[in-house]
Amino acid sequence: MSLLDGKRLIISGVLTDDSIAYAVAETAMHEGAEVLLTNAPGRPSSIMGRIAKRLPAEPVALVPADLTDDGGVQAIHDAAAERWNAVDGVLHAVAYAPEAALGGNFLHTEWDDVATAVKVSAFSLKTLSAGLRPLMEKADNGASVVSLDFDASVAWPVYDWMGVAKAGLESITRYLARDLGPAGIRVNTVSAGPIRTMAGKSIPGFDRLADAWGSRAPLGWDVRDAGPVAGTVAYLFSDLSRGVTGSVLHVDGGYHAMGADKR
Repeated sequence: MSLLDGKRLIISGVLTDDSIAYAVAETAMHEGAEVLLTNAPGRPSSIMGRIAKRLPAEPVALVPADLTDDGGVQAIHDAAAERWNAVDGVLHAVAYAPEAALGGNFLHTEWDDVATAVKVSAFSLKTLSAGLRPLMEKADNGASVVSLDFDASVAWPVYDWMGVAKAGLESITRYLARDLGPAGIRVNTVSAGPIRTMAGKSIPGFDRLADAWGSRAPLGWDVRDAGPVAGTVAYLFSDLSRGVTGSVLHVDGGYHAMGADKR
């Protein structure tokens, strides 16, 4: 029996085959899960459709939807409800900040750009979790919501307002764990080390974060391998994690625990 046999999962953010979300979908399918994919309408969804053909199994559905919009989340809910009577797990793998909110512009970023970063990268976790709650609370052994994080306990070079948004994501995780726990829904976030995804490479100065990571992390770190992160997400989707909620799980080769200068 595989780790995720019979699990019904909704995975957002599969944009390219080097994305963390793609690695999660691939791992979940290998472990026996059925997967519904969702991404933003327009070009991201058309790319998702092409990339989905590279997965080891066919997704049960591809749903274009805006996770910042209640109507978009309702569309995901309805598509899932057409196929399943319950949802066992949801991956929130969506983040975005305007260029003006990154790259050392912290003191000069306007509120509208900050608001966009926070709404897309943090608040949408609440929107997605609340909108899919009716299906998740029907899961036989409890359901699991997992988001993707980047250590928000320190100020990073170039990350700026996205770092603030990730701090919000971590806090929202705890409050959702509090409010959804009585319905049997676990909520956790995985703080991953830097991965050379399309999203990561779009951050100005990304290489400053990534290049020294492997030498400072006690377990080492391969910025091209999202597998360790995907494996941890699969664990959080599984019944083995039934007592874990409200947590930030670091999957970064141990870098976060070291006393070296993280800059």
